Amino acid sequence: MKEINTFADYISDETRVSFEERQKINFEVELIGKIIEAREQRGYSQRELAELSGVKQPAIARLESMKSTPRIDTLLKILHPLGYTLSVTPIHDESGKI
Repeated sequence: MKEINTFADYISDETRVSFEERQKINFEVELIGKIIEAREQRGYSQRELAELSGVKQPAIARLESMKSTPRIDTLLKILHPLGYTLSVTPIHDESGKI
């Protein structure tokens, strides 16, 4: 087994993390990063976003620290005042085919 020195080494090791698990982790990191970025761009604190979205501030803090995985309805509530929604997009390979 190869030596693991960093998180990047660990997550890229297919014997330790499956493709599906890597996809899930990457999606969550990207999604949470976008939520934090959008909140900060609008100048909202977590408390202000909580008031606008109806989601309690501790839940937003847990989401942003990736300590919990939100339900879709919670995500929609948080994303709406930030000017975003969720969407499903097709996956294409390099040739443009699904």
